[in-house]
Amino acid sequence: MTMTMKPVLHSFGYCLDFLREQVADVPPADMVAQPNGIMNHPAWVIGHLTHTCQQLGGAIGLPEWLPHDWAGRFGTGSVPVADANLYETKNDLLAKLRDAQSRITQTVEQLADTRLDEAFPDESYCDVFPSIGHALTQVLVGHTSNHIGQLSVWRRAMGLPPMGRPFE
Repeated sequence: MTMTMKPVLHSFGYCLDFLREQVADVPPADMVAQPNGIMNHPAWVIGHLTHTCQQLGGAIGLPEWLPHDWAGRFGTGSVPVADANLYETKNDLLAKLRDAQSRITQTVEQLADTRLDEAFPDESYCDVFPSIGHALTQVLVGHTSNHIGQLSVWRRAMGLPPMGRPFE
């Protein structure tokens, strides 16, 4: 594993551990609540981050593993809804996220350093992701952190107590 990916994978793991802490006290029925118009509820955020791992994994050689309807429910442009019947259970979502984290982490750890400098395969993202290394860093750290922040706002809107530690 390249030294440059160790901090990225550490931050990614830290982010997802914090996400798990944020939803640990959330009753399963509240996983789809949208208080005060906050759209991105925990069920969608967890599913979205799981989907993102699969998308990013495709750029580094991972075959797709999620159900085919996952992209429509959790991909870019999908709209979170407050219907629990349209989402997996809290435990199932968290298990799928842990699996996705394991898959992407193991694959990144095995990447040759030269792969990090290769162009990102989807040219429409070349301004944001000029290389695979850029994509891994932005998605695993920046994108994931953005959604962690959304869950912090969601928790406040739900009247849940603050986390026992800050996200730093």
